[in-house]
Amino acid sequence: MFLKLYSWNVNGIRAVEKKGFVEWLLGAQPDIIGLQETKAHTYQLSDKLLNVPGYHVYYSKPERKGYSGVALYSKIEPLKVTFGFGKQKFDTEGRVIMAEYEKFVLFNIYFPNGQMSDERLAYKMEFYDHFLEIVERLRKDGKNIVVCGDVNTAHKEIDLAHPKENSKISGFLPEERAWVDKFIDHGYVDTFREFNKAPAQYTWWSVRTRARERNVGWRIDYFFVNKSFMKFVKNSYILPGVEGSDHCPIALEIEV
Repeated sequence: MFLKLYSWNVNGIRAVEKKGFVEWLLGAQPDIIGLQETKAHTYQLSDKLLNVPGYHVYYSKPERKGYSGVALYSKIEPLKVTFGFGKQKFDTEGRVIMAEYEKFVLFNIYFPNGQMSDERLAYKMEFYDHFLEIVERLRKDGKNIVVCGDVNTAHKEIDLAHPKENSKISGFLPEERAWVDKFIDHGYVDTFREFNKAPAQYTWWSVRTRARERNVGWRIDYFFVNKSFMKFVKNSYILPGVEGSDHCPIALEIEV
C-alpha cells in the first residue's frame, strides 16, 4: 500500500482556511496530514474544516485558547488515537497526537519553542527527553515509528541560512542540536536528508523580514522514522511552493 503523508505548521487553522486550506487539501489528497499550531478548539471551527470528504479528523484541545494545538486528517481510520503523553505538564498545551496504524505509530507533534525565556528552553528540553522515552518504549515493543512536526530546532548548519548569527538563539543552540544528535543516535532517521543533501532547503521563513522571498529560512519541520522502517520510505521532500503560513508543508512517501 502506497501512502503519502504530509506535515504542516499552519500557524492558525482558521487563518489558513481563509486562504483555501480545504481546497488545497482536497486537491493534494495526502493519505494522512499532521497539522501543527492550529490555535483552535473544535467548537471554534467551521463544518467545512471538521467534515472534509474522505478524512477522519482529530483535533487536540490545548487549555489556552489561540495557542499551540495539533490536528490530524487521515483517510485511513487509525486503530487508536491518543492525545498527549499522559503527563499533565506537557499535555495542557495540546502539542501531541499519536495515531496507531497497522504498520506504524504516527506522532504528530508541535515541539515547544525555547526563545521566550530560560524557563521555556528548559521546558522544551524536558519535553524532548520525555518524548524520546515514549518512542523508545514503543520501538522496543516492536512498533515502527513515524514522527512528523515542527521540531523547532535546525539540526546542522546546512539547515538554516545564517548559522553563525543564530548560534546563540534558541532553535540553533548547541544543546538543542545535541538533542537531535542524541535522537538520531538512538536509531532514528531524518528522512529528508536521506534524499536531499542540498543547502538552502527550508521549511520556515520569518514574515517580519520577508525572508521567504529571499529564501532566508530554517529547516525545522521533519519526518523521522526508526532506522528499520527506512526500507519502506520511498521519498521525503519539502513543498516550498505551498503558501498560507510562515511554514510550508513537508512530505513522506512510504510503501507498506
